[in-house]
Amino acid sequence: MNKIIYIGMDVHSTNFTLCSFEPRYGIEADKIFGQTQIKEDIFNSTVKYINKLKSIRPDVDVICGYEAGCLGYNLHRKLKAKEIESVILAPTTMAVSRNSSKKKNDYRDAVTIAKCLASSAYKAVYIPDEKDEDIRDFIRMRDDHKTALKQIKQQLNAFCLRHGHHYDKTKWTGLHLNWLRKLELSKVQRETVEEYLATYEYITDDPQEFNLINQYSEDFKSNYLYITLSDYCLNDKGYLKPMSVKEVLAKIKSKNIKD
Repeated sequence: MNKIIYIGMDVHSTNFTLCSFEPRYGIEADKIFGQTQIKEDIFNSTVKYINKLKSIRPDVDVICGYEAGCLGYNLHRKLKAKEIESVILAPTTMAVSRNSSKKKNDYRDAVTIAKCLASSAYKAVYIPDEKDEDIRDFIRMRDDHKTALKQIKQQLNAFCLRHGHHYDKTKWTGLHLNWLRKLELSKVQRETVEEYLATYEYITDDPQEFNLINQYSEDFKSNYLYITLSDYCLNDKGYLKPMSVKEVLAKIKSKNIKD
């Protein structure tokens, strides 16, 4: 079995900070080396860094790791395509030393990630396949639409309440929208309401399309549980893994869990 060198990667949209870590398991002092920050041609330069390490140390395997964050799963997939093993670490599961005398910085974070990899002091993030991720993104888009619609309704209602305008019937019907357009307002207030209504109408401009988005999302949710942690079950290794409804029910039955 080859020795392993662990590469901690503190990744951001504009730069990667890398650190190589070779544990010696008490025989000698652990070796920290190759600390560098990459700001140009980031991905290709990272691959060159890893391949150079492999060429210098053909006797070792290399495992990279980075914290779950803004880059999502894309970096992991790109590294896999280059035959580079990588892990996405769940930040809240990492064993981090709390030393108040040291300020957080990218280099120190890269060292921490490498050490967590070496000691297995973390839990890996489940990597969905691209179809799963597409469905997740679609549902998030639908939820973003619903959130935006809810916010604009709240803002219009709050505006009317502040200025003493009350509508006692069912809101967000054609009658209600006409009532909003006919309110006696100052010029600036009228412009404010019109801007709110323009946003509302933009979101709801094509009810058929909006309903179709909702229908797709509900169809996805009825077959797969993707969004919240409550929608997941642990696999046999203790990692979070999305499961179909049938799999979840089977899991519940096998564990004799009753509602």
